[in-house]
Amino acid sequence: MEVRRHRWKRQRLHGAWTFFRQWLRNPLRTAAVTPSGVELAAAMIAELPRDARRVIELGGGTGAITRELLAHGVLGRDLLVVELNPALHRHLQARFPKVRIVLGDAQDLERIANDNGYLGNGRVDAIVSGLGMLSMDRDAQSAVLRAAFSCLKPGGTFVQFTYGARAPVLDEVARDLRLSVRKAAFVLRNVPPATVYVYSA
Repeated sequence: MEVRRHRWKRQRLHGAWTFFRQWLRNPLRTAAVTPSGVELAAAMIAELPRDARRVIELGGGTGAITRELLAHGVLGRDLLVVELNPALHRHLQARFPKVRIVLGDAQDLERIANDNGYLGNGRVDAIVSGLGMLSMDRDAQSAVLRAAFSCLKPGGTFVQFTYGARAPVLDEVARDLRLSVRKAAFVLRNVPPATVYVYSA
């Protein structure tokens, strides 16, 4: 147990340093200076449908949400994680060898999921997103959400967090895609504090 705890701390420190280096290289593409915390990950997972088994994670980062999804009971074979940053992708692959970790752009999610055979068992129950939506323009937001909802089954949810004071998805984008939005938990203990939003079709 002690060895496992030390290994987890080492992985967390390595992940945080990797994440910070990627932020220094491209602050607009990396959503924050520090990775998401355990409290934020738990708040996002609390918004999953009760029977959610197959989940896609967008923007896996250092794996804080990935780890909580697995702890929540989502099996590695039922989880697809998409990460755009090559260094973070390598980190995730090393940390979660039993999870399908794909290097790619969330705007291409439907193609990525099909190419990996992930949609062979049907559409998914939920998508959790750590993407920096506020840094995206209208077209990019729309492309991500269209791709996401093409992979979600009816009644599925798209869970997104934001560090901003407003909803992460532009009102006009949500309206064009006929999405309903619900503001969920505010996580004060995250650095920086974050708010969780839930989108459904």
